[in-house]
Amino acid sequence: MSDTALNFSRNERPSALRKIRDVLLSSPVVLLAAVVLAVIVLASVFAQWIVPHDPTRLTPSVRLRAPDGTYWLGTDAYGRDLLSRVIMGGQMSLAIGLTASIVAVGAGLVMGLMAGYVRWLDAVLMRFVDGLMAIPNILLAIAIVALWGAGFWTVLIAITLPEVPRVVRLVRSVVLSAREEPYVEAAIAAGSSTFLIMRRHLLPNTVAPLIVQGTYICASAILVEAILSFLGAGINPETPTWGNIMAEGRLYFQINPGIILWPGLVVSVTILAINLLGDAVRDALDPRMAKRGIDR
Repeated sequence: MSDTALNFSRNERPSALRKIRDVLLSSPVVLLAAVVLAVIVLASVFAQWIVPHDPTRLTPSVRLRAPDGTYWLGTDAYGRDLLSRVIMGGQMSLAIGLTASIVAVGAGLVMGLMAGYVRWLDAVLMRFVDGLMAIPNILLAIAIVALWGAGFWTVLIAITLPEVPRVVRLVRSVVLSAREEPYVEAAIAAGSSTFLIMRRHLLPNTVAPLIVQGTYICASAILVEAILSFLGAGINPETPTWGNIMAEGRLYFQINPGIILWPGLVVSVTILAINLLGDAVRDALDPRMAKRGIDR
């Protein structure tokens, strides 16, 4: 019996990965999105070694130069290589997106589990969550930055805080449904602790939706960071980000449109790729979506 259970667990573990792989291979669009996103991430991670020029070096003699053999995407108003700055800017933009996603999912998971399982705590937490959700994301982010000043941690908090309530509501809805299942009621009747029930019976039900929600938060965080930087309320202008590059180039758009066009294009492609992959993961992990595919 133990050998059978062991073999079952071994065969069951990679099933989710196989589903995701099948979805990627079955759709050329999703596969292309995965390849493009992988290239952008790798270019950002190894930016120090692949940038053709120093992205912070000021060269007034070549300011606002059009694309040529030396500067493939041209230069900005300070003579800095635009291609190098776009590649280097991906480090900060992707770091903010990934960190905001992890923090929002982690905080929302804990609060959602508590709100969904502990009934008396549900009313208190959800009123706080509803209050946060009543404020538009970008307005709340601007207010936080205006209150505490621009900087990496301030921008990260400003982007992450509005995303937490959405994760809380998602996890809470999953827990409210799962806690009525017979196996949870049996665990309660057996005297299992609240922590054990959450960890063993409720937490596994939230993994698939949280993975999908995390991809959407990552894409949203990259976009909000670009908006804040474009408005002058984001990361320090000395640190290249995709938003900062566009913010610095808005006054010179008619002279050299590429200053805004290229970082804006990278932001759009990155967000589109992340969203496409999020949809693919949802299709792979959600049994209802798989059933719809079979019915077709």
